[in-house]
Amino acid sequence: MEFGKRRRAAVVVLGDIGRSPRMQYHALSLARQANLDVDIVAYGGSDPHSVLLEHLSIHIHTMRQWPSRDGVLPKIFRPIMLLLKPLIQFIMLLWFLCVKIKAPDVFIVQNPPSVPTLVAVKWASWLRRSSFIIDWHNFGYTLLALSLGRSSRFVAVYHWVELHFGKMANGSLCVTKTMQHELEQVWGIKATVLYDQPPEFFRPAQLEEKHKLFCRIKKDIFQSQSPQDCVSYGITNHDMQDPKTTLFTNQIDDNYHLKQNRPALIVSSTSWTPDEDFGILLEAAVMYDRRVAALLNENDSNGDEFFWKAIDEGKTFLYPRLLFVITGKGPEKEKYEEKIKKLNLKRVAFRTMWLSPEDYPLLLGSADLGVCLHTSSSGLDLPMKVVDMFGCGLPVCAVSYSCITELVKVEKNGLLFSSSSELADELMMLFKGFPDGCDALRTLRNGVLEMGSSAKWATEWEANAKPLISKVISGDLS
Repeated sequence: MEFGKRRRAAVVVLGDIGRSPRMQYHALSLARQANLDVDIVAYGGSDPHSVLLEHLSIHIHTMRQWPSRDGVLPKIFRPIMLLLKPLIQFIMLLWFLCVKIKAPDVFIVQNPPSVPTLVAVKWASWLRRSSFIIDWHNFGYTLLALSLGRSSRFVAVYHWVELHFGKMANGSLCVTKTMQHELEQVWGIKATVLYDQPPEFFRPAQLEEKHKLFCRIKKDIFQSQSPQDCVSYGITNHDMQDPKTTLFTNQIDDNYHLKQNRPALIVSSTSWTPDEDFGILLEAAVMYDRRVAALLNENDSNGDEFFWKAIDEGKTFLYPRLLFVITGKGPEKEKYEEKIKKLNLKRVAFRTMWLSPEDYPLLLGSADLGVCLHTSSSGLDLPMKVVDMFGCGLPVCAVSYSCITELVKVEKNGLLFSSSSELADELMMLFKGFPDGCDALRTLRNGVLEMGSSAKWATEWEANAKPLISKVISGDLS
């Protein structure tokens, strides 16, 4: 497609670029599929995927992040900070967009956050005679309302700014048909749906890849958050150092094998924010632990001794041990880690960790089930983490809300739940007879692989985003 003389795009994220996968994929597609030079303006913090760092046409410009000390200030200063913070961010954004980078043909900006991002990008587009496109991931005012309440004046002002400057964009992309309808009918904004799809490096892991990953993260897995749990029990220094064995796999000569008595590996990725109620997962884990004990007629006098002896002997169980690996960073992480330490669980263990962009897809591709706790502040967006899980052939149990069925097809590629009890029921049903006798889990995994075989980000972007970007740059918006 023709992009004129400059052939350049700027991707704008007022957030950590390493934790903004969709915008990373935009940058890759602009460079690979549209043959553009791409400038990314964002905060640093977490490393983006290596393919971005290695691409000669992609240039990352990192801004200094606003210090996260708002919580330690007295309440009287909070309104001042709510005004000062976006003002400083606005000035910094304008400096980068108008001075630090070359003038682009088009800005592509992530929303939310809306303030001051949309204002700064609109001003920069005026000053640099560029077009700008908004990629609507959610509505920013609904996220602010989670902390301030819907009746807050700050939320009302934020909503006005988001609506007013949202209408000024030359084009819009959004993540669901439900959001597309809301934007058109309520906001008067016409948007193109660009569903999240996994890029090529999200795929099922090979057995050798699984073994090598588990060797790399062995220390994190065996390091218990409680004095003793069903994963760390009986682990010796030799186990920690032996490269031929992990909790899940063994290497014999040049062959790799999954252990029959391995725990089921369940992965949940979270940003540790109020729109993800992690308490549901903790309650479901407690319920699973107690229900299995009741089914096996265990009591306090004989249950523990029998269970630890069975682990020592490498026995399998009708209902397996569960290891939940929770990845991500966010404000409520420490609060929930303290809660996890206080749980008295026998068959369930939790680990929290942050993986590299290269290891995260491998973890998803090595797991048995994904859990998504995202509820959406607006009820109109879809969780990217589920898309990544599906790309790795991983079935998902997800919290039910208004538009989640655009992504999760019940009993085909996943299950939905509305309470901790429902999630516990699903864990009991899916993992009974693990690893070889759980037919329901196998059916879901086969469904994920069948439904996701042709769905990749590059295909979706080529069909939906590329035509819009071409029209915006050429000025042909008829």
